[in-house]
Amino acid sequence: MESTVFLIGRMLLGGYFLFNAVNHFTRINMMAGYAQSKGVPSAKAAVGFSGVLLLIGGLSILLGVYPTVGIAALALFLIPVTFTIHSFWKIQDPMAKMGETVNFTKNMALLGAALTLLAIPQPWAVSLF
Repeated sequence: MESTVFLIGRMLLGGYFLFNAVNHFTRINMMAGYAQSKGVPSAKAAVGFSGVLLLIGGLSILLGVYPTVGIAALALFLIPVTFTIHSFWKIQDPMAKMGETVNFTKNMALLGAALTLLAIPQPWAVSLF
């Protein structure tokens, strides 16, 4: 039962990151425009690189393959993106501020969830490795 619940949780969390990786690749121009508006240099390359980090992290969690590497990739994505793109404290417009606050706190929760996985002994149950 515990391994089934853990696998479902991994599917949901890993799937979330994979879904967003696909968005980074399929909507790269739109996302690069938004990143550029937030002051990100070489925005298109940054969006592509962040998509790779999401892909590595999502697959790692989903498949249980090198989870420490995948979680590191997600932390490498979430920390700078959260503080650069979702810096709600810099926003004056109340609606925009609310949206960025939601995204900031969501990313912090996702980072917490990913880091929590480091406490689970490896190899994980129902993993490819």
